[in-house]
Amino acid sequence: MVDTTQSEAAPPKDEPRGCLFALSQPPLMIFLAVIGCLLLMAALHDLLLL
Repeated sequence: MVDTTQSEAAPPKDEPRGCLFALSQPPLMIFLAVIGCLLLMAALHDLLLL
């Protein structure tokens, strides 16, 4: 006769990763820093030099 009872509990599923996990990735932070610097330089150029 085949034993159909489960001897081990199913492993818990990984929790869904949200926005804070995405922001902790170095390539994304470098990209956002470059975009932020470009926006800052454009704003300063408009305010101070034009």
